[in-house]
Amino acid sequence: MITKNLKLTCLLLGALSFNASAQKKGSKQPYSAYLFAYFTGNSKNEEAIHFALSDDGYHFKALNHDQPVIASAEISATGGVRDPHILRGADGKTFYMVATDMVSANGWDSNRGMVLLKSKDLIHWSSSKINVPTTFPAFAKVNRVWAPQTIYDAKAGKYMIYWSMRAGQEPDKIYYAYANKDFTGFESEPKQLFFKPDNGATIDGDIVNKDGKYYLFFKTEGSGSGIKVAVSDEVNGGYVLRDKYVQQTKDPVEGAGVFKLNNGEGYILMYDVYTKGKYQFTKSTDLENFTLIDNEVSMDFHPRHGTVMPITGKEEKALLKEWGESK
Repeated sequence: MITKNLKLTCLLLGALSFNASAQKKGSKQPYSAYLFAYFTGNSKNEEAIHFALSDDGYHFKALNHDQPVIASAEISATGGVRDPHILRGADGKTFYMVATDMVSANGWDSNRGMVLLKSKDLIHWSSSKINVPTTFPAFAKVNRVWAPQTIYDAKAGKYMIYWSMRAGQEPDKIYYAYANKDFTGFESEPKQLFFKPDNGATIDGDIVNKDGKYYLFFKTEGSGSGIKVAVSDEVNGGYVLRDKYVQQTKDPVEGAGVFKLNNGEGYILMYDVYTKGKYQFTKSTDLENFTLIDNEVSMDFHPRHGTVMPITGKEEKALLKEWGESK
């Protein structure tokens, strides 16, 4: 009996060792680079999706000679897109991108929707459009649909899209809705995500998941203007405001974007210093205290509101093969 148990134990240990080895061989490729998705300005030919690459998160080079990688006219209702946000899916190999469907020359309260895109290789994208007031009669008075972003809600097993929206002359507020399975539209009517204590305007939301908590970065407007953070234990509500600004400049800013460094050394918060025509980069380990690192960052392009996503070496090579670096 003892001999049989010993043999069984050896067999189990051998199987576990084999499985561990197989898992190691089949493990996901580590992230070794970064993809920056952005647009470049307020003229119609600049309201388009651009890509740039970095190996370290500090030094970025534009792809495709800093020309659009996707034609705005083919994916949008207005002919222009702004504020692209890119996300790797929960399966590790599907990518989701959302962008404001807008031509700013038509006015800052002219747009009504967003563009949803999906890809398996970061190069070929399918797309669809959502017009919020047309799709949802309860939001018939909406005249701004700005800066959408996507995050995976593991509890719900769904992708949550969130964005700022204004109805009439009311303050802009951040809403959310879950995407349908095909990522071509919403499965339900939008709901308000964050309730600012003073009911002031909030735009440009960006959610980061750290240690089981969700950090919502957003821009305040109205009385005081800048980037603040609200924190929650749930991705789709319960956000409590940390009532202090986190930008490291006195100039107006917008379009906060946070990404985690691949080397484990913390997070970078970047934002658009739009009156100065430049981007600013800061670094944090706790998402509460931020240090200016502009002198450590370089770019051969001038981005407007965009986002950065970690990628693998294989993905970086494919992007370089398709679009090359600017010279």
